[in-house]
Amino acid sequence: MVKKHSREEILSVALEAALEDGLSRLTFGRLASRLKISDRMVVYYFPTKDELVTSVLSVVGDRLQHVLAAAFSVPMNDHRSLVATAWPVVAQPECDPLFGLYFEAIGQATAGIEPYKSVASHLVEGWIEWLGGFVVGDQDNRRREAAAAVAVLDGLLLMRLLGGSDLADTASTSLLDHR
Repeated sequence: MVKKHSREEILSVALEAALEDGLSRLTFGRLASRLKISDRMVVYYFPTKDELVTSVLSVVGDRLQHVLAAAFSVPMNDHRSLVATAWPVVAQPECDPLFGLYFEAIGQATAGIEPYKSVASHLVEGWIEWLGGFVVGDQDNRRREAAAAVAVLDGLLLMRLLGGSDLADTASTSLLDHR
């Protein structure tokens, strides 16, 4: 008898597979094999690979926001404060796989590949909007400061993934000490 899986269970295993092997290797067949079900069952819940990838990246974004939410307890004045508060949280080794998927999607987006192009722009916009809620000032200032924080954090995180934590920590110290 074949075990039936819910959409949430399939999505959870898809995230696990993507974290282990990357988004580019996430296929209906590999996912079905992990779950020991027919790939038609995966397609039932996720009719296209684009929908599956979009759903996985949405979970990644939700998890990262959950991790960061505890760090932001008071409104901040500028992007430097946002980065100073966020960096110790996002620079933890357990966040690296999530950011690895995020940057894999960003890389595909820069090549104009869908669904990554659409998803990545929504992810970045979502981060700006979400972080803007932790900045004081009018809406334009909140958006501007949040966008600057996302740019700095993305740069530091990419440096961390490619050059190592020591290099990224040194860069963050240099950036944040110049207040």
